Amino acid sequence: MGDERNIFLSNMPATRRDRMPALAVVVVLAVLFVCAVPFAGVALTPIPAFIASYQSALAINDLITAVLLFSQFAVSRSRALLLLASGYLFTAMAAIVHALTFPGLFAPGGLLGAGTQTTVWLYMIWHGGFPLLVLGYALLKARDDEPKVQGSTGAAIVASIVAVSVAMAAFTWTVTAQHDRLPILLSGGHYTPVMLAVVSTVWCLSFAALVVLWLRMPHFVLDVWLMVVMCAWLFDIALSAILNVARFDVGFYLGRIYGLSAASFVLAVLLVDNVGLQAKLARLLRMVRREAASERRLRTERESLFSAVVESSNDAIITKLLDGTITGWNGAAERLFGFTAAEAIGKSINIIVPPDRQDDVRNIIERTRQGEPVEPFETSRVHKDGRTIDVSLSISPIRSATGKIIGISKTARDITESKRTKDALNQEIEERRRIFESSNDLIFVTDSAGNFIQVSPSVTAILGYQPSDMVGRSAIEFIHPDDLEHTRKEMRAGRRGQSKRNFETRYVNKEGKAVALNWTGNWSEPVRRHFFIGRDLTEKQVAEAQLRHAQKMDAVGQLTGGVAHDFNNILTVITGTIGILEEAVADQPQLAAVAKLIDEAAERGANLTRHLLAFARKQPLQPLEVDVNALVLEAAKLLHPTLGEHIEITPLLAEDAWTALADPNQLAAAVLNLAINARDAMPNGGKLALETNNIYLDENYADMHSEVTPGSYVMIAVSDTGTGIPAALLERVFEPFFTTKEVGRGTGLGLSMVFGFVKQSGGHVKIYSEEGHGTSVKIYLPRATGVNQTAAEAQMSANIEGGSETILIVEDDPLVRRYVVTQIESLGYTTLEAANASDALQIVDNVATLDLLFTDVIMPGNMNGRQLVDEALKRRPALKTLYTSGYTENAIVHHGRLDSGVLLLAKPYRKSELARMIRLALAS
Repeated sequence: MGDERNIFLSNMPATRRDRMPALAVVVVLAVLFVCAVPFAGVALTPIPAFIASYQSALAINDLITAVLLFSQFAVSRSRALLLLASGYLFTAMAAIVHALTFPGLFAPGGLLGAGTQTTVWLYMIWHGGFPLLVLGYALLKARDDEPKVQGSTGAAIVASIVAVSVAMAAFTWTVTAQHDRLPILLSGGHYTPVMLAVVSTVWCLSFAALVVLWLRMPHFVLDVWLMVVMCAWLFDIALSAILNVARFDVGFYLGRIYGLSAASFVLAVLLVDNVGLQAKLARLLRMVRREAASERRLRTERESLFSAVVESSNDAIITKLLDGTITGWNGAAERLFGFTAAEAIGKSINIIVPPDRQDDVRNIIERTRQGEPVEPFETSRVHKDGRTIDVSLSISPIRSATGKIIGISKTARDITESKRTKDALNQEIEERRRIFESSNDLIFVTDSAGNFIQVSPSVTAILGYQPSDMVGRSAIEFIHPDDLEHTRKEMRAGRRGQSKRNFETRYVNKEGKAVALNWTGNWSEPVRRHFFIGRDLTEKQVAEAQLRHAQKMDAVGQLTGGVAHDFNNILTVITGTIGILEEAVADQPQLAAVAKLIDEAAERGANLTRHLLAFARKQPLQPLEVDVNALVLEAAKLLHPTLGEHIEITPLLAEDAWTALADPNQLAAAVLNLAINARDAMPNGGKLALETNNIYLDENYADMHSEVTPGSYVMIAVSDTGTGIPAALLERVFEPFFTTKEVGRGTGLGLSMVFGFVKQSGGHVKIYSEEGHGTSVKIYLPRATGVNQTAAEAQMSANIEGGSETILIVEDDPLVRRYVVTQIESLGYTTLEAANASDALQIVDNVATLDLLFTDVIMPGNMNGRQLVDEALKRRPALKTLYTSGYTENAIVHHGRLDSGVLLLAKPYRKSELARMIRLALAS
């Protein structure tokens, strides 16, 4: 609608520039009218040719105006404009009929059977019909909500022409054939009353049309000039039908001139507008032609540029028909696939498709034919020389101007090298991930503020946390408070450019214990991350402590051995001379008693030196093949009267016990010493177990105890149900003169003598004790035959059977726990671990699959191993269980801690024994 207002007068808003010329014309017409009024009745010479000329010009003007208005209607479809065009067509037809019936023009009485009143009636119908149609236009003129003519505008125009023609024919027939029936308008050259009424009506219609045009806002340009037309029309009627006296007087001629003017105003404006439109059209056409030429140039340039881009592209660009025939093949395609454009164009795309991929190509073509998008994907293609090329393909349909899919465009990029690089990168990432996940050391990645970004799974074994427990939290929450400032200094040093640091920092594990860690740190500025690798120093510190203890014991042994040796020399002199002194004072009782006291003291000193020499491993030994069962039975007989009735002694001897290579006297003394210590630990009575067994200490056990040589040993265990030894004192029990007994109840040399004797014999001694539960001391002496393993024993050890079940390992000692986990995982089992009963029960509750609970019997805390098993079986009745303990199986049962028949694996044990007992427990 906005475009039409810029083109057509019928809906172009009138401006002041449009109104001023129209007003000027109206003023001129009015002035001429006023000047002509006094002379309207002056008779002039009749000029019949004037009528013919006037009517012809009038008919031509109105007809042209009607055509122009019909043409505008064809675009705007305005009902008002169709009505106005019909009005001008009506005046054109009326002018023609009026000329034909005018008396004396073509015939004395006029043509078409005209009568004396015909031309008067035609004039009134003509001058009354046109304002009526203008009035209709004014009432229907273009508005935003004006209803438009629907359907064909041509049909509407034809219908309008037919309607006007029929109406004009009807009026002509009425005023000619029915002339006599019409009222008389002119009589003797004067108006009849009917004539006055008719003229008044016609003039009022014209005036009404003018008023309605004036009131119908907004005014368009056409409306302004129609108002000028209606003014001229009113002057025409006034001069021609009201003020004149007869034909061919001044009023007659001036009225016709006003009428011709009225017919010319709108035509002139329309012609001027049409000329302007023609000029605009010409300019628009030139502009369109220039734009078309420019578009052609741009299209040509784009096509040239596109062709250049296609040819210069590093990606292969291929076009093909929907049947797979190649239609386009750029230079990159030649370089990528080896075929020239001449060799490829017109051939099937299958020349570069491997045989096993051709079904995929057909599927892609079918999907593209259906308009389905094909996302970029990676595949392989074949070079002209037969080698395979990895490519990334992007496929798009080619559409015609109508949107029909007529072909396929494909872009191929060689990704052979990038894929190789990507595979290498993925492999490197996978390797690093595996290192990260399988590392026994801690690996931490933190941001500059010390918040954990990544935590290796090894944190669970070292600190007890899951990685998810730490990620996102600050390291401050886990670092020992005393080491916090030191760690901050190291992190700041890393950010200042010290690329690699080595320092120690303690972390607090999940149980609240401090874990010493040796850290290697690095800072990466590009990613602004700290990278740390932490090694658990627990084993190292334990090993160092063992070494220091061994060195200490050796040093003490050297010292005590030297002192005992010199003291023994002194005692030799004393004991050698005391006999002479006794003989000399035999007749003097008082001196003889003194000599006897000196002799007894010297004997006690000799015993003391023997103990010290035993600890220092410098006592003279006489190793023999000893039947340990017989020795233990003999010791039990001797111990019955010594220990008293309140202590129950139980020998538990292996039927096939090997003979041991040891000094029998020293061994018997060691057993008696251990039994005496057990008695002192059971002041209110208890049970004492004396056991023998055959043991093979393997490489794994030797790795945990550096002084042990792998091989076959005879074990003698002395176990009591006494008060036990506090854990903090266990490391000192073998030191000379160290005792947990009250003052005066022990020398502190018993265990040190046992320790020295066993070490000097090439054996191993191990003490297990739980405060409040008792103590078990195990002596391992070398097998007398010197054979580490017989063929049968080696065969038994070799028959190791593993499995795939899930085992929960509960052990409070972190070193032993890690050793057990490693051994069980090497058998193929899935392992879970806990340091106490509370953690173990959480795992029992939360883990879906759990086949075996492998737990230590004695554990710190509110719940021991047996209580843990009872609670776990309440929650999982089908759960299999296996116990382990530093106590022997017989001692455990003997002490009443486990029911008879439960499965217990005594420490230490071989891998084969561990595997056998696990399978036995799972099958039970």
